[in-house]
Amino acid sequence: MTDFEETFTEALEFTAAFTPEAFPNLIKHLDPAWLEEALLTTGVATIRRRRLPADRTMWLILGMALLRDLPITDVARQLEVALPGLDGSRTVASSALTQARIRLGADPMEWLFLRSAEQWGGASADRDRWRGLALYAVDGSTLRVADSVDNREHFGGHDSGRHEGGRDERMSGYPLMKLVVLMAVRSHLLAAAIFGPYKVDERTYATSLWASVPDRSLVLVDRNYLQANVLVPLMTTGAERHWMTRGKSNTKFRLIRHLGAGDDLVEFEVSSEARRKNPSLPTHFDARAIRYQRKGFRPELLLTSLLDEKRYPADELRALYHERWEIELGFGEIKTDMLERLETIRSKSPIAVAQEMWGLLVAYNLVRLEMERIADELKVAPTRISFVAALRYFVEQWLWAAQTMTPGAIPKRLSTMRDRLRRFLLPPR
Repeated sequence: MTDFEETFTEALEFTAAFTPEAFPNLIKHLDPAWLEEALLTTGVATIRRRRLPADRTMWLILGMALLRDLPITDVARQLEVALPGLDGSRTVASSALTQARIRLGADPMEWLFLRSAEQWGGASADRDRWRGLALYAVDGSTLRVADSVDNREHFGGHDSGRHEGGRDERMSGYPLMKLVVLMAVRSHLLAAAIFGPYKVDERTYATSLWASVPDRSLVLVDRNYLQANVLVPLMTTGAERHWMTRGKSNTKFRLIRHLGAGDDLVEFEVSSEARRKNPSLPTHFDARAIRYQRKGFRPELLLTSLLDEKRYPADELRALYHERWEIELGFGEIKTDMLERLETIRSKSPIAVAQEMWGLLVAYNLVRLEMERIADELKVAPTRISFVAALRYFVEQWLWAAQTMTPGAIPKRLSTMRDRLRRFLLPPR
Protein backbone atom coordinates (compact mmCIF):
# COMPACT_ATOMS: atom_id res chain seq x y z
CA MET A 1 0.00 0.00 0.00
CA THR A 2 1.39 3.43 -0.93
CA ASP A 3 1.65 6.43 1.41
CA PHE A 4 -1.22 8.03 -0.48
CA GLU A 5 -3.44 4.97 0.00
CA GLU A 6 -2.73 4.87 3.73
CA THR A 7 -3.28 8.58 4.32
CA PHE A 8 -6.32 8.95 2.08
CA THR A 9 -7.93 5.91 3.72
CA GLU A 10 -7.21 7.45 7.13
CA ALA A 11 -8.85 10.68 5.98
CA LEU A 12 -12.00 8.83 4.94
CA GLU A 13 -12.04 6.90 8.21
CA PHE A 14 -11.67 10.08 10.22
CA THR A 15 -14.48 11.66 8.21
CA ALA A 16 -16.64 8.63 8.98
CA ALA A 17 -15.96 9.02 12.71
CA PHE A 18 -17.42 12.55 12.77
CA THR A 19 -20.31 13.07 15.20
CA PRO A 20 -23.87 14.37 14.70
CA GLU A 21 -23.24 17.63 16.57
CA ALA A 22 -21.10 18.77 13.63
CA PHE A 23 -23.58 17.53 11.05
CA PRO A 24 -25.69 20.73 10.73
CA ASN A 25 -22.65 22.92 10.20
CA LEU A 26 -21.45 20.75 7.33
CA ILE A 27 -24.65 20.00 5.44
CA LYS A 28 -25.48 23.69 5.07
CA HIS A 29 -23.20 23.67 2.02
CA LEU A 30 -25.52 21.25 0.20
CA ASP A 31 -28.15 22.89 -1.96
CA PRO A 32 -31.48 21.13 -1.20
CA ALA A 33 -32.36 21.53 -4.88
CA TRP A 34 -29.48 19.18 -5.70
CA LEU A 35 -31.16 16.37 -3.77
CA GLU A 36 -34.43 16.93 -5.60
CA GLU A 37 -32.66 17.06 -8.96
CA ALA A 38 -30.66 13.94 -8.13
CA LEU A 39 -33.89 12.02 -7.52
CA LEU A 40 -35.66 13.39 -10.59
CA THR A 41 -32.69 12.87 -12.91
CA THR A 42 -32.18 9.28 -11.82
CA GLY A 43 -35.90 8.44 -11.86
CA VAL A 44 -36.11 7.67 -8.15
CA ALA A 45 -38.49 10.43 -7.06
CA THR A 46 -41.93 9.13 -6.06
CA ILE A 47 -45.27 10.80 -5.35
CA ARG A 48 -46.20 8.48 -2.52
CA ARG A 49 -45.19 9.84 0.86
CA ARG A 50 -43.48 7.37 3.13
CA ARG A 51 -42.02 7.75 6.59
CA LEU A 52 -38.65 7.50 4.85
CA PRO A 53 -39.08 9.25 1.48
CA ALA A 54 -36.17 9.23 -0.94
CA ASP A 55 -34.80 12.67 -0.01
CA ARG A 56 -34.63 11.77 3.67
CA THR A 57 -32.98 8.47 2.79
CA MET A 58 -30.24 10.46 1.07
CA TRP A 59 -29.68 12.36 4.33
CA LEU A 60 -29.55 8.99 6.06
CA ILE A 61 -26.74 7.87 3.72
CA LEU A 62 -24.79 11.04 4.50
CA GLY A 63 -25.38 10.37 8.18
CA MET A 64 -24.03 6.85 7.76
CA ALA A 65 -20.88 8.34 6.25
CA LEU A 66 -20.37 10.57 9.26
CA LEU A 67 -21.40 7.98 11.84
CA ARG A 68 -20.15 4.79 10.29
CA ASP A 69 -19.36 3.14 13.61
CA LEU A 70 -23.04 3.30 14.67
CA PRO A 71 -25.80 0.91 13.61
CA ILE A 72 -28.01 2.40 10.92
CA THR A 73 -30.96 2.49 13.34
CA ASP A 74 -28.95 4.71 15.69
CA VAL A 75 -27.96 6.96 12.79
CA ALA A 76 -31.62 7.39 11.84
CA ARG A 77 -32.52 8.15 15.45
CA GLN A 78 -29.68 10.61 15.96
CA LEU A 79 -30.54 12.57 12.81
CA GLU A 80 -34.34 12.08 13.05
CA VAL A 81 -34.56 11.36 9.35
CA ALA A 82 -37.86 9.44 9.56
CA LEU A 83 -41.14 11.33 9.40
CA PRO A 84 -43.33 10.96 12.53
CA GLY A 85 -45.70 7.98 12.65
CA LEU A 86 -49.35 8.18 13.65
CA ASP A 87 -48.28 8.06 17.30
CA GLY A 88 -45.74 10.83 16.74
CA SER A 89 -42.79 8.49 17.09
CA ARG A 90 -39.78 8.82 14.79
CA THR A 91 -38.49 5.36 15.62
CA VAL A 92 -38.15 3.18 12.53
CA ALA A 93 -37.32 -0.50 12.21
CA SER A 94 -34.04 -1.70 10.73
CA SER A 95 -35.93 -3.55 7.99
CA ALA A 96 -37.67 -0.31 6.97
CA LEU A 97 -34.29 1.42 6.70
CA THR A 98 -32.96 -1.41 4.56
CA GLN A 99 -35.95 -1.22 2.23
CA ALA A 100 -35.57 2.57 1.97
CA ARG A 101 -31.94 2.12 0.91
CA ILE A 102 -32.92 -0.49 -1.67
CA ARG A 103 -35.58 1.83 -3.12
CA LEU A 104 -33.07 4.68 -3.34
CA GLY A 105 -30.24 2.71 -4.97
CA ALA A 106 -26.84 4.21 -5.70
CA ASP A 107 -27.56 6.51 -8.65
CA PRO A 108 -28.91 9.54 -6.73
CA MET A 109 -25.91 9.57 -4.38
CA GLU A 110 -23.55 9.30 -7.36
CA TRP A 111 -25.33 12.20 -9.05
CA LEU A 112 -25.12 14.26 -5.85
CA PHE A 113 -21.40 13.65 -5.50
CA LEU A 114 -20.61 14.39 -9.14
CA ARG A 115 -22.70 17.57 -9.12
CA SER A 116 -21.30 18.91 -5.86
CA ALA A 117 -17.72 17.84 -6.58
CA GLU A 118 -17.76 19.51 -9.98
CA GLN A 119 -18.82 22.79 -8.40
CA TRP A 120 -16.78 22.69 -5.20
CA GLY A 121 -13.61 21.10 -6.55
CA GLY A 122 -13.66 23.14 -9.75
CA ALA A 123 -14.24 26.42 -7.94
CA SER A 124 -11.48 25.63 -5.45
CA ALA A 125 -8.91 24.85 -8.15
CA ASP A 126 -10.00 27.87 -10.17
CA ARG A 127 -9.43 30.33 -7.36
CA ASP A 128 -5.79 29.37 -6.80
CA ARG A 129 -4.22 28.93 -10.24
CA TRP A 130 -0.57 28.73 -11.18
CA ARG A 131 0.32 30.81 -14.27
CA GLY A 132 -3.27 30.60 -15.42
CA LEU A 133 -3.60 26.83 -14.91
CA ALA A 134 -5.90 25.14 -12.40
CA LEU A 135 -3.93 22.57 -10.39
CA TYR A 136 -5.15 19.02 -9.89
CA ALA A 137 -3.65 15.71 -8.82
CA VAL A 138 -4.79 12.16 -9.54
CA ASP A 139 -3.99 9.15 -7.43
CA GLY A 140 -5.57 5.98 -6.15
CA SER A 141 -6.37 4.10 -2.97
CA THR A 142 -7.61 0.66 -1.97
CA LEU A 143 -10.43 0.29 0.54
CA ARG A 144 -11.86 -2.75 2.31
CA VAL A 145 -15.53 -3.57 1.94
CA ALA A 146 -17.72 -5.86 4.04
CA ASP A 147 -17.07 -9.55 3.52
CA SER A 148 -20.01 -11.08 1.66
CA VAL A 149 -20.38 -13.45 -1.26
CA ASP A 150 -21.76 -10.69 -3.49
CA ASN A 151 -18.98 -8.26 -2.58
CA ARG A 152 -16.25 -10.84 -3.13
CA GLU A 153 -17.68 -11.75 -6.50
CA HIS A 154 -17.97 -8.13 -7.63
CA PHE A 155 -14.92 -6.44 -6.10
CA GLY A 156 -12.46 -9.32 -5.70
CA GLY A 157 -9.16 -8.73 -3.91
CA HIS A 158 -5.45 -9.33 -4.06
CA ASP A 159 -3.76 -12.72 -4.06
CA SER A 160 -2.38 -13.43 -0.59
CA GLY A 161 -0.28 -16.32 -1.89
CA ARG A 162 -1.90 -18.92 0.37
CA HIS A 163 -3.22 -22.22 -0.91
CA GLU A 164 -4.16 -24.79 1.67
CA GLY A 165 -5.99 -28.12 1.82
CA GLY A 166 -6.67 -28.23 -1.89
CA ARG A 167 -8.82 -25.10 -1.60
CA ASP A 168 -8.11 -21.69 -3.07
CA GLU A 169 -7.47 -19.54 0.00
CA ARG A 170 -5.29 -17.03 -1.75
CA MET A 171 -7.88 -14.24 -1.75
CA SER A 172 -7.30 -11.30 0.61
CA GLY A 173 -9.04 -11.32 3.98
CA TYR A 174 -11.61 -8.79 2.81
CA PRO A 175 -12.95 -7.87 -0.61
CA LEU A 176 -11.14 -4.79 -1.88
CA MET A 177 -12.38 -1.75 -3.76
CA LYS A 178 -10.10 0.40 -5.89
CA LEU A 179 -10.73 4.15 -5.69
CA VAL A 180 -9.16 6.85 -7.89
CA VAL A 181 -9.76 10.56 -7.30
CA LEU A 182 -9.20 13.86 -9.07
CA MET A 183 -8.28 16.34 -6.34
CA ALA A 184 -7.76 20.10 -6.26
CA VAL A 185 -4.13 20.23 -5.10
CA ARG A 186 -4.25 23.31 -2.90
CA SER A 187 -7.42 22.49 -0.96
CA HIS A 188 -7.74 18.67 -1.17
CA LEU A 189 -11.33 18.99 -2.37
CA LEU A 190 -12.35 16.18 -4.69
CA ALA A 191 -13.42 17.25 -8.18
CA ALA A 192 -14.26 13.73 -9.39
CA ALA A 193 -13.88 10.11 -8.32
CA ILE A 194 -14.39 6.59 -9.59
CA PHE A 195 -14.25 3.22 -7.86
CA GLY A 196 -14.86 -0.41 -8.64
CA PRO A 197 -13.34 -3.90 -8.70
CA TYR A 198 -9.82 -4.28 -7.36
CA LYS A 199 -8.48 -6.08 -10.44
CA VAL A 200 -9.06 -3.10 -12.77
CA ASP A 201 -5.84 -1.17 -13.36
CA GLU A 202 -5.71 2.16 -11.53
CA ARG A 203 -4.71 3.93 -14.75
CA THR A 204 -7.81 2.63 -16.49
CA TYR A 205 -9.92 4.26 -13.80
CA ALA A 206 -7.85 7.44 -14.06
CA THR A 207 -8.46 7.89 -17.79
CA SER A 208 -12.19 7.95 -17.14
CA LEU A 209 -11.61 11.03 -14.96
CA TRP A 210 -10.07 13.06 -17.78
CA ALA A 211 -13.54 14.19 -18.85
CA SER A 212 -13.78 16.02 -15.52
CA VAL A 213 -10.53 17.93 -16.04
CA PRO A 214 -11.34 21.48 -17.22
CA ASP A 215 -9.49 23.39 -19.92
CA ARG A 216 -6.41 25.37 -18.92
CA SER A 217 -5.32 23.00 -16.19
CA LEU A 218 -2.34 20.96 -15.05
CA VAL A 219 -2.69 17.47 -13.60
CA LEU A 220 0.10 16.13 -11.39
CA VAL A 221 0.35 12.34 -11.57
CA ASP A 222 2.52 9.52 -10.29
CA ARG A 223 5.24 8.18 -12.55
CA ASN A 224 3.30 4.95 -13.05
CA TYR A 225 0.94 7.01 -15.21
CA LEU A 226 3.72 7.69 -17.73
CA GLN A 227 2.08 5.86 -20.64
CA ALA A 228 0.93 7.21 -23.99
CA ASN A 229 -2.52 5.63 -23.68
CA VAL A 230 -2.97 7.42 -20.34
CA LEU A 231 -1.46 10.88 -20.91
CA VAL A 232 -1.97 11.56 -24.62
CA PRO A 233 -5.80 11.52 -24.35
CA LEU A 234 -5.58 14.04 -21.52
CA MET A 235 -3.59 16.58 -23.50
CA THR A 236 -5.22 16.05 -26.91
CA THR A 237 -8.83 16.53 -25.79
CA GLY A 238 -9.85 19.94 -24.54
CA ALA A 239 -7.76 23.10 -24.56
CA GLU A 240 -4.49 23.50 -22.67
CA ARG A 241 -4.89 20.42 -20.53
CA HIS A 242 -1.45 19.45 -19.31
CA TRP A 243 0.26 16.82 -17.18
CA MET A 244 3.45 16.56 -15.15
CA THR A 245 5.07 13.52 -13.57
CA ARG A 246 8.39 12.11 -12.46
CA GLY A 247 10.40 10.00 -14.86
CA LYS A 248 11.54 6.48 -14.10
CA SER A 249 15.19 5.46 -14.10
CA ASN A 250 14.65 3.52 -17.33
CA THR A 251 12.54 6.14 -19.11
CA LYS A 252 13.62 6.39 -22.75
CA PHE A 253 13.18 9.36 -25.05
CA ARG A 254 15.00 11.19 -27.86
CA LEU A 255 16.55 14.59 -27.32
CA ILE A 256 15.22 17.23 -29.72
CA ARG A 257 17.05 20.28 -28.35
CA HIS A 258 18.27 21.92 -25.16
CA LEU A 259 16.03 24.64 -23.75
CA GLY A 260 18.22 25.64 -20.83
CA ALA A 261 20.21 24.25 -17.91
CA GLY A 262 18.71 20.87 -17.08
CA ASP A 263 15.78 21.60 -19.38
CA ASP A 264 15.31 19.70 -22.65
CA LEU A 265 12.66 19.25 -25.31
CA VAL A 266 12.36 15.50 -25.93
CA GLU A 267 10.35 13.07 -28.03
CA PHE A 268 8.62 9.89 -26.89
CA GLU A 269 7.91 7.06 -29.28
CA VAL A 270 4.53 5.35 -28.98
CA SER A 271 4.81 1.59 -29.31
CA SER A 272 3.05 -0.24 -32.13
CA GLU A 273 1.29 -2.35 -29.50
CA ALA A 274 -0.17 0.76 -27.85
CA ARG A 275 -1.30 2.11 -31.22
CA ARG A 276 -2.85 -1.23 -32.10
CA LYS A 277 -4.96 -1.08 -28.95
CA ASN A 278 -5.76 2.59 -29.50
CA PRO A 279 -5.44 3.64 -33.16
CA SER A 280 -6.02 7.28 -32.27
CA LEU A 281 -2.60 7.50 -30.59
CA PRO A 282 0.17 9.28 -32.53
CA THR A 283 3.46 7.63 -33.42
CA HIS A 284 5.34 10.17 -31.28
CA PHE A 285 4.64 12.96 -28.79
CA ASP A 286 6.82 15.73 -27.36
CA ALA A 287 7.51 16.57 -23.73
CA ARG A 288 9.93 18.54 -21.59
CA ALA A 289 12.51 16.73 -19.50
CA ILE A 290 13.62 18.79 -16.51
CA ARG A 291 16.45 17.53 -14.33
CA TYR A 292 17.41 18.68 -10.86
CA GLN A 293 18.94 17.47 -7.63
CA ARG A 294 18.28 18.70 -4.15
CA LYS A 295 21.15 18.56 -1.67
CA GLY A 296 21.22 15.20 0.03
CA PHE A 297 18.81 13.61 -2.46
CA ARG A 298 19.28 11.62 -5.63
CA PRO A 299 18.86 13.27 -9.05
CA GLU A 300 15.27 13.68 -10.22
CA LEU A 301 13.68 13.86 -13.64
CA LEU A 302 10.42 15.67 -14.30
CA LEU A 303 8.44 15.18 -17.49
CA THR A 304 5.66 17.48 -18.60
CA SER A 305 3.55 18.53 -21.56
CA LEU A 306 4.24 22.20 -20.74
CA LEU A 307 6.59 22.82 -23.67
CA ASP A 308 6.92 26.61 -23.51
CA GLU A 309 10.00 27.23 -21.39
CA LYS A 310 9.40 30.98 -21.19
CA ARG A 311 5.76 30.77 -20.19
CA TYR A 312 6.45 27.91 -17.76
CA PRO A 313 9.96 28.34 -16.30
CA ALA A 314 11.79 25.17 -15.30
CA ASP A 315 12.64 26.41 -11.80
CA GLU A 316 8.96 27.01 -11.04
CA LEU A 317 8.01 23.60 -12.39
CA ARG A 318 10.61 21.95 -10.18
CA ALA A 319 9.05 23.58 -7.14
CA LEU A 320 5.50 23.04 -8.34
CA TYR A 321 5.70 19.28 -8.70
CA HIS A 322 6.32 18.92 -5.00
CA GLU A 323 2.84 20.32 -4.39
CA ARG A 324 1.66 16.90 -5.50
CA TRP A 325 2.82 15.72 -2.10
CA GLU A 326 0.31 18.04 -0.47
CA ILE A 327 -2.17 15.22 -0.96
CA GLU A 328 -0.04 12.91 1.11
CA LEU A 329 1.28 15.54 3.51
CA GLY A 330 -2.21 16.88 4.13
CA PHE A 331 -3.61 13.47 4.84
CA GLY A 332 -0.44 12.61 6.76
CA GLU A 333 -1.52 15.13 9.42
CA ILE A 334 -4.31 12.79 10.30
CA LYS A 335 -3.43 10.87 13.46
CA THR A 336 -6.55 8.94 14.31
CA ASP A 337 -7.25 5.47 15.57
CA MET A 338 -8.67 2.94 13.17
CA LEU A 339 -12.36 2.28 13.53
CA GLU A 340 -13.30 -0.82 15.48
CA ARG A 341 -14.83 -2.31 12.34
CA LEU A 342 -12.15 -3.78 10.10
CA GLU A 343 -13.81 -2.87 6.82
CA THR A 344 -13.98 0.68 5.55
CA ILE A 345 -17.33 0.20 3.78
CA ARG A 346 -19.85 -1.88 5.71
CA SER A 347 -22.60 -2.56 3.17
CA LYS A 348 -23.08 -6.18 2.09
CA SER A 349 -24.01 -5.77 -1.59
CA PRO A 350 -22.24 -3.97 -4.46
CA ILE A 351 -25.11 -1.50 -5.00
CA ALA A 352 -25.29 -0.69 -1.30
CA VAL A 353 -21.48 -0.34 -1.22
CA ALA A 354 -21.65 2.15 -4.07
CA GLN A 355 -24.44 4.05 -2.36
CA GLU A 356 -22.45 4.24 0.87
CA MET A 357 -19.22 5.16 -0.90
CA TRP A 358 -20.77 8.07 -2.81
CA GLY A 359 -22.21 9.31 0.48
CA LEU A 360 -18.80 9.05 2.14
CA LEU A 361 -17.17 11.04 -0.66
CA VAL A 362 -19.82 13.77 -0.38
CA ALA A 363 -19.26 13.90 3.37
CA TYR A 364 -15.50 14.05 2.92
CA ASN A 365 -15.91 17.01 0.56
CA LEU A 366 -18.24 18.75 3.00
CA VAL A 367 -15.52 18.50 5.63
CA ARG A 368 -12.86 19.86 3.26
CA LEU A 369 -15.18 22.65 2.10
CA GLU A 370 -15.70 23.78 5.67
CA MET A 371 -11.95 23.71 6.28
CA GLU A 372 -11.38 25.86 3.20
CA ARG A 373 -13.89 28.40 4.48
CA ILE A 374 -12.13 28.53 7.85
CA ALA A 375 -8.81 29.05 6.09
CA ASP A 376 -10.36 31.98 4.22
CA GLU A 377 -11.45 33.55 7.50
CA LEU A 378 -7.94 33.19 8.88
CA LYS A 379 -6.43 34.36 5.56
CA VAL A 380 -4.18 31.32 5.20
CA ALA A 381 -3.92 28.43 2.73
CA PRO A 382 -6.20 25.44 3.48
CA THR A 383 -3.10 23.31 3.98
CA ARG A 384 -2.22 25.50 6.97
CA ILE A 385 -5.24 24.14 8.86
CA SER A 386 -4.76 20.91 10.78
CA PHE A 387 -7.54 18.66 9.52
CA VAL A 388 -7.77 16.51 12.62
CA ALA A 389 -7.23 19.17 15.26
CA ALA A 390 -9.83 21.50 13.79
CA LEU A 391 -12.47 18.84 13.24
CA ARG A 392 -12.03 17.36 16.69
CA TYR A 393 -12.54 20.83 18.06
CA PHE A 394 -15.70 21.19 15.98
CA VAL A 395 -16.97 17.93 17.40
CA GLU A 396 -16.28 18.97 20.99
CA GLN A 397 -17.89 22.38 20.58
CA TRP A 398 -20.99 21.08 18.85
CA LEU A 399 -21.43 18.45 21.55
CA TRP A 400 -21.09 21.11 24.23
CA ALA A 401 -23.52 23.40 22.40
CA ALA A 402 -26.10 20.67 21.95
CA GLN A 403 -26.05 19.91 25.67
CA THR A 404 -25.79 23.36 27.21
CA MET A 405 -26.95 26.05 24.78
CA THR A 406 -30.08 27.10 22.95
CA PRO A 407 -29.95 26.90 19.12
CA GLY A 408 -30.02 30.68 18.82
CA ALA A 409 -26.76 30.97 20.74
CA ILE A 410 -24.86 28.51 18.56
CA PRO A 411 -23.80 30.99 15.82
CA LYS A 412 -22.11 33.22 18.40
CA ARG A 413 -20.41 30.21 19.93
CA LEU A 414 -19.21 29.10 16.50
CA SER A 415 -17.77 32.54 15.84
CA THR A 416 -15.80 32.32 19.08
CA MET A 417 -14.74 28.79 18.17
CA ARG A 418 -13.36 29.88 14.78
CA ASP A 419 -11.34 32.60 16.51
CA ARG A 420 -9.74 29.91 18.63
CA LEU A 421 -8.93 27.84 15.56
CA ARG A 422 -5.75 29.87 15.17
CA ARG A 423 -4.15 27.43 17.60
CA PHE A 424 -4.52 24.78 14.89
CA LEU A 425 -2.54 26.67 12.28
CA LEU A 426 0.31 24.61 10.89
CA PRO A 427 3.64 26.31 10.10
CA PRO A 428 4.18 27.35 6.47
CA ARG A 429 5.87 24.72 4.32
